Amino acid sequence: MNLLHAAILGTIQGLTEILPISSSAHLILVPWLFNWPESGLTFDVALHLGTLIALCFYFWRDIIELALNFFSAFSRKGWDYTRNRLPFYILAGTIPAAIAGKTLEHPVEDIFRGSPALIAALLIVFGLILAYADTTGSKRWRMDRITLKYAIIIGLAQCLALAPGVSRSGITITAALFLGFNRETAARFSFLLSLPVVAGAAMLKLGHLVKDGFPANELAPMVMGIATSAFFGYLSVACLLRFIQRGSLYPFVWYRLIAGSALLAFIFFIR
Repeated sequence: MNLLHAAILGTIQGLTEILPISSSAHLILVPWLFNWPESGLTFDVALHLGTLIALCFYFWRDIIELALNFFSAFSRKGWDYTRNRLPFYILAGTIPAAIAGKTLEHPVEDIFRGSPALIAALLIVFGLILAYADTTGSKRWRMDRITLKYAIIIGLAQCLALAPGVSRSGITITAALFLGFNRETAARFSFLLSLPVVAGAAMLKLGHLVKDGFPANELAPMVMGIATSAFFGYLSVACLLRFIQRGSLYPFVWYRLIAGSALLAFIFFIR
């Protein structure tokens, strides 16, 4: 992989991992459209690390507060999580995605990597579902109304993001909107819920990389991928959380519909 490809894919990862438009779909479709070589394990590690850095930088205060609340639950009098349950809800919501990712990641990846039309269809379908949730959701509940049941429901929805075209942030925001949470809470909880998932994926892939050995001549593309995905990931988090305070999620819905339709037209009528 050359530095230009690394910079482009890192930028795509940073933007699309955060925005509800599916990073996995873009990272499969862009190299497919331009006939680029496969990125490989080293670059996958770089992209996940970049996204993790972006989320940690933006949510560092939340992370510290969550960690303090988690450890404060273990007191001398025994385990007590009644003071702030959010860290435990995030962990509970992470469990379904962790199990699904461990058992289904490779089979799902094998199915979709050779099926651009199916990816395009999922971009459209889940874009329409996001639009319906954004239109019909009551948007009256904030973070303090999250319960264990809601966290698990959103976590189960997150499992669908294994399929490229669904979008991890898109499906968790959609689920939260259907449950009655407002847009800002839906997005913020989605990002906090993604922290253990992204960190776990990065560490797992890094472990495989250490085991298999670091390939020669891939340090520069890896650094470029980390830098660009971290930079644009941070920008996209900040911009999305500000945007949805005033606007709807329809710009992302329209993007999904146009991108999916254009891809289907290219596959069936142009290619």
